[in-house]
Amino acid sequence: MPKAYWIARVDVADHERYRDYVSTAAPALERHGARFLARGGPFHEMEGPARSRNVVIEFPSIDDALACYNSAEYQAAKAIRQDVSEAEIVIVEGVEV
Repeated sequence: MPKAYWIARVDVADHERYRDYVSTAAPALERHGARFLARGGPFHEMEGPARSRNVVIEFPSIDDALACYNSAEYQAAKAIRQDVSEAEIVIVEGVEV
């Protein structure tokens, strides 16, 4: 079964409150086997508009990635994130190699 990934591009308006989002989201991410591959590090804007924060999170499967996003725990975190940032998030299934 292929892994799946959340790809998030975020502009944070309130960094202090964004920390609340991160801590509120952590239990859902942990419960669904999330592993951070990129988490807001340096980047190079190559094509199209960039956001200030880029995150890639790996999940064991597309089902895990979707279940995490739709979980009550993550929805509580999402409400905080939406108040303090603008983001695009996609969930993609990886390829089996």
